[in-house]
Amino acid sequence: MNYLISILTGVVLSIMVVLNGDLGNATGNYISSVIIHFVGLIGIIILLVVTKSKIKNLKGIPFYMFSGGLIGILTVLFTNISFTNLGVSLTVSLALLGQLVTSIVIDHFGYFDLVINKFEKKKIIGLGIIILGIFIMTL
Repeated sequence: MNYLISILTGVVLSIMVVLNGDLGNATGNYISSVIIHFVGLIGIIILLVVTKSKIKNLKGIPFYMFSGGLIGILTVLFTNISFTNLGVSLTVSLALLGQLVTSIVIDHFGYFDLVINKFEKKKIIGLGIIILGIFIMTL
């Protein structure tokens, strides 16, 4: 099930890049980011009400854990900027390469108090194929 959800995440991300990029072209990247995040806020509020979810006590949660919102804003801005010049497939491919490399580093060193999953040399083959694919896409 988690594999299917991850694949669906990729589908949704690709659609999001197109919609956000087009909105960015129509309104400007900063205004579109405000609109996108406002609509997301309204959407999650509706979801919280419908599911009758309760907000838990936020005390004791380190402040840095709330930085995901800032990262979300940067993600929208960066993809909006890239989308116009690179198109959807190259924007998403390069973003996924960045995610892959970053996740390998996080896993290898166990950052954010995660279980350490050491980098194995066989992963170089996968990375190489991905980089080759991106290179071929740029030709």
